[in-house]
Amino acid sequence: MDTIIAVLTADEEENERILERAAQIIKRGGLVAFPTETVYGLGASALDADASSKIYAAKGRPSDNPLIIHLASAADASNYAYVNQAFESLAEKFMPGPVTAILKKRDNIPITVTGGLDSVAVRVPESTVARRLIELAGVPIAAPSANLSGKPSPTSARHVTEDLSGRVDMIIDGGDTNIGLESTIIKLDEDAPTLLRPGKVTLEQLTELYGEVRLDKAVTQKLYKGERPLAPGMKYRHYAPKASLTLVDADDDTFISFVSDKADGSTAVIACDEDTDALLCAGYEEKDILSLGKREDIISHAASLFALLRTCDERGYIRAYARLPEKEGLSLALYNRIIKAAGYDIIKP
Repeated sequence: MDTIIAVLTADEEENERILERAAQIIKRGGLVAFPTETVYGLGASALDADASSKIYAAKGRPSDNPLIIHLASAADASNYAYVNQAFESLAEKFMPGPVTAILKKRDNIPITVTGGLDSVAVRVPESTVARRLIELAGVPIAAPSANLSGKPSPTSARHVTEDLSGRVDMIIDGGDTNIGLESTIIKLDEDAPTLLRPGKVTLEQLTELYGEVRLDKAVTQKLYKGERPLAPGMKYRHYAPKASLTLVDADDDTFISFVSDKADGSTAVIACDEDTDALLCAGYEEKDILSLGKREDIISHAASLFALLRTCDERGYIRAYARLPEKEGLSLALYNRIIKAAGYDIIKP
């Protein structure tokens, strides 16, 4: 199919026309890739089983990997899920925003959207573009990340075009995303909420809200054959570059020492600004040092990670090394994404 590429600009009237056209595509059962504050999403009507099936086909996504439904307002959630007090508390504190709640679904959400589960993932994006598209479409929009399954999630329209041009009806170019990692996912239908995927809304913030939050083992460990994922991104290899990515569990100095003898032109190092001089002295060329930003700037690390993993592909690296992140605050989300990208290949020197 021919994919429409529509670029948002400072012209609000033209932007509205673009979103109206995209909404008509959604209403007709088509696919639209659109920007959110987290990553780009690939959207279809969450009430149309055939349309949601097209998402799986376009991405090459396993059918048991659930989709998130995106709403214009948290008040709409009760139309599609059985909300509870825990959801109301979450919505008041963090919605609109980069957080998704898992609730028991209502019958109007097709089983194809939920990966065969009786629960549904509900999110209200902070992005005004995304919310306006949902309003114009008049339906909740089911949307995973707008990339081929297994590849790094897209943080720009260029990434989406590389993966999905010819597979979707329209791509809305809204520039680079702000956060760069997918939303936090929390399951709310048990006595104690369970964090299924970390994100910008952290475990510490959710614990402060609820008093107790369980951490699902899939956040830091691999799910094995026969274990059904409860949320998107829990089971399968995700976010992975073509290069063989290895994580190094070490302090700053030990990490530099470990990678210092591996510079050969086919190896990239994902590091911090402060590591550049030492890596140059170790024989790496500047182009082979992919910086996440300043060491203490975890927000920059989150925004940069997926783009850097795609850079590994663009430059044809065979191997890449990165330091294993910590497991607290926003760093837990980085840890979760990068261990999946590395296929759990972790070395402790």
